[in-house]
Amino acid sequence: MKTLAVIPSRMGSTRYPNKPMEKIHGMPMLGHVFHRTAMAKNADLTCVATCDKEIFDYITSIGGLAVMTADTHERATDRSAEALLKVEAETGQTFDQVAMIQGDEPMVDPADIEAAIEILSNDTSLSIVNLMGEITTEKSFRDPNDVKVVTDLKNNAMYFSREPIPSPWTGVNNINMKKQLGLIFFRRDYLLKFNVLEQTPMEIIESCDMLRVLENGDTIRMVPIAGESIGVDTPEELIYVEEIMENDPIMRAYL
Repeated sequence: MKTLAVIPSRMGSTRYPNKPMEKIHGMPMLGHVFHRTAMAKNADLTCVATCDKEIFDYITSIGGLAVMTADTHERATDRSAEALLKVEAETGQTFDQVAMIQGDEPMVDPADIEAAIEILSNDTSLSIVNLMGEITTEKSFRDPNDVKVVTDLKNNAMYFSREPIPSPWTGVNNINMKKQLGLIFFRRDYLLKFNVLEQTPMEIIESCDMLRVLENGDTIRMVPIAGESIGVDTPEELIYVEEIMENDPIMRAYL
C-alpha cells in the first residue's frame, strides 16, 4: 500500500485568516504540521495543497513539496483530491491511500498517523479512518469549533455534531466526550467517489462533511489518539498550543 499524505491549507480561513503562517516557537504553524507529518514512516510522500503563493513559496523554501490547487474549493477533501491527481500525474505513481492532515493541527503525532495508515491498510472492509481525541473540559464540549462524535461499540462513527453529543442532560461527568480531529485517511478511490457525491442534509446542517459518508450508508472507523492534539481555530488556541508545546519532544527533532 502506498500512501500520499496531503496537507490542505489556505490563508483565507473565515474563522482565523492567515493562520497557517502564524508562528509557534518561531516557525509557521504549517511548518510544524508538515515536518511532523513527514516523520510518519509509512507515509510515502508528503505534500501541501494550497491556492496561495505565500504558502507554496514557504513550503518550497524548506524543501517540501507544494501543489497549487484551485481557489474555488470549499472543502479540504476537494483540495486534497486535486492534489492527489496532480502528484500522480507529475510523479507517474499511483497511491492506494490518502492521509489528509489539516494544516491547523500543529501537535499531530507521527505515531498516530502511522497507526491510522496501518489500520486502513490492514482492514479491507474500511474506506475511511478518522482520528478522534478526548474532550477534557465542558467549555470545549460546548464549543461549536470542536466537532463532537459518538461511536458504536466497534468505534465506528454514529454521528457528528457541533453541538454537545451525547446529551449532557445527566452531567458531563457521566458521559464519554470525544471530538473529531482533522486527520482523515481515505482509500484513494473512495476519496474521488466522495467528492462527486452531493452534499447531504445533515452535512449541511452540522457543517461536517463526514456526515455525507454516514448519510450514504458507509462506515467511518474512529481511532483514538494516545496523547493530545488541538486544532487551532482562534488566536487564543494558538497561544495555548505554543505553551504546551514548550517541551514537546517531537518538535525538538525538527526545530
